[in-house]
Amino acid sequence: MYYTLFIIEIISALILAATLLYRYGDCYRNHIIVTVSVLTAWYFSFLIMFILPLDIAWTVYRTHQCLNTSTPLDATTLSLSSTTAAPAPQCPISWPDEVFPNLWRVVYWTSQCLTWLIMPMMQSYSKAGDFTVKGKLKSALVDNAIYYGSYLFICGILLIYLAFTSGVTLDRFKIKAIASSASNTWGLFLLILLLGYALVEVPRNLWNNSKKNYTLTYCYFKIAKLSTDKFEAEETIDDILESLNCITAAVDSGHPLYRHVETIVQKLPVQLRDKLGSRAPPERTPPPSLKSLINLHKKTIKALHVLQRTETQYTIMLERTYHLEDIAANCRSPDHRFQHTFQMARPKVQRIFYPPLVEWYWECFLKQYFLKTMAVVTGILSIMVVWSEVTFFNKEPVLSIFANIVSAAGKKFNYIAIVTISTLIICYIFYCAYSTVLKIRVLNLYYLAPHHQTNEYSLIFSGMMVCRLTPAMCLNFLGLIHLDSHIITQRIMETYYTQIMGHMDVLRIIAEGFNIYFPMLVILLCLATYFSLGSRLLSLCGFQQFVGDDEFTTDLVDEGRELVKREKRRRQRLEESTTRRRDYSERFTAYRPRDTDGARTGLLHDIGSDHYASPERTDIHSYQRAELPYNRQDDIDRRFGESTLPTVRTEERRRDRLTIPPKGLFDDV
Repeated sequence: MYYTLFIIEIISALILAATLLYRYGDCYRNHIIVTVSVLTAWYFSFLIMFILPLDIAWTVYRTHQCLNTSTPLDATTLSLSSTTAAPAPQCPISWPDEVFPNLWRVVYWTSQCLTWLIMPMMQSYSKAGDFTVKGKLKSALVDNAIYYGSYLFICGILLIYLAFTSGVTLDRFKIKAIASSASNTWGLFLLILLLGYALVEVPRNLWNNSKKNYTLTYCYFKIAKLSTDKFEAEETIDDILESLNCITAAVDSGHPLYRHVETIVQKLPVQLRDKLGSRAPPERTPPPSLKSLINLHKKTIKALHVLQRTETQYTIMLERTYHLEDIAANCRSPDHRFQHTFQMARPKVQRIFYPPLVEWYWECFLKQYFLKTMAVVTGILSIMVVWSEVTFFNKEPVLSIFANIVSAAGKKFNYIAIVTISTLIICYIFYCAYSTVLKIRVLNLYYLAPHHQTNEYSLIFSGMMVCRLTPAMCLNFLGLIHLDSHIITQRIMETYYTQIMGHMDVLRIIAEGFNIYFPMLVILLCLATYFSLGSRLLSLCGFQQFVGDDEFTTDLVDEGRELVKREKRRRQRLEESTTRRRDYSERFTAYRPRDTDGARTGLLHDIGSDHYASPERTDIHSYQRAELPYNRQDDIDRRFGESTLPTVRTEERRRDRLTIPPKGLFDDV
């Protein structure tokens, strides 16, 4: 059974990573290198979360049924890498000793190379404004050299300090252990900061989402903020178009920099190119330099990315607001059948198993109780995590809740419970940490949008963050359940994961202070989040935050409500216009005589034949364009062209996009 569960966990992690990448990314639009790198990063991170509980269960099994290793350990015998290897136990159930170590080596060092070397280079390369491969690589190296130079300087000081104070011989194994510990310590620092916010905010969001009026008001507030962001992004694009207008007037077709100017212009969507062509040419201006074109190219890439992000987030928030308004209207419906303001095409399976009657009972009655139940459950989990983080260093008596649960399940030989509980807790901590990253305003440049609307930059960023957070999160969880000998200072049988990853204790001050007392800071951060101290402080500083008793918040809510009304009227007019054109076409199609010589006769003789629906074609594709409801995403498609089109393509075109990467990440090389 253990072998079967091991294989199931490996396959499940791959399926989950591929499913999420398919939902958020576009494998046929994004470059193949980006797709493979992000899939590897997500898959290895999920693999750590799924396989680590099996490693924990196997360690507990060896401890209780193979040999007893609970003798005290003198703190002076602890080394930088790991504890002394325990003797090989004689267990009733055999398991190859090299499976877990080899797996963890491949997963850990591959993910570390991705998050610290490959993905930062890819991200800098994709945002570079140079026009050649050599120039882009040089810019990416300079960008990362500035960022990692400080890290190398600090690491050099630490290595010198260790060499002259601790008396440790610095061979390649010790240096590898120190590098791993430094990376994990940085991940722990970021993890605690994120958990201090998310452990309170996740249950509170679930509870607030069960209140329909609160959620709708918050959506109005977000609509107003996103509208402001979208307007600022459009102003930035206008400034870039003004600069391009001056440059195109100064650089003619015979100029040496003409092809670089064309590269920037071709990066613009069709609509923006038309807008650029309609501008009046300015007076004669001096031609630009290569450096100024590189800077303008870089600004153009970033501005288009920000505009696409704001447009996508604005569209998603509008759809959610429409749905919440439909719920509020249907709660007063006497027939208990859910009616949508804008009818959307639904799959056949959804129409069978989720009819309007079931949808009404779920959206208007059952969902609110389900969300409140989940809020209570996640609230209990958050309290358990906070308590365990504050008390995990106390080994006698054991105060950590998770350590007591694992110990009790091990004594009863209930290893399925150990795997289940460990997986649940690790997944909850991972969700709390990672869901917070994309909500930070400083990192709002990146986002994960469903329906294949996430761009390459955000996918690369998500892969980097999961690879940096997951190892530190898992080592922190092993400390919570008292399977880290460097924390509880006892000679215990450690997991294979700890033996490969090492411990987060490079220096004595880190081992005896930071790794023990810094996680206790989570309770102060949770209290600050509970009383919304950060939001109130940012609101006082001029950053718009959703504070219910604030006058500025009320103004933004009213503004968002008016924006939703205006967008709804606009969409209704477009749908009515589409319906009238379809009805008009259906009415006169039957009277249009057949013409064998190709002449067009009839009332609408000046319209091309492509606009008519042939009487012989009765399938849905004849009126597919008319029957699809209006979607604001069409506006984004027109603004950004093929870069944001959904993945509705034929199989032949899909094969072409797989064999020949499209223009995107490395488009102008």
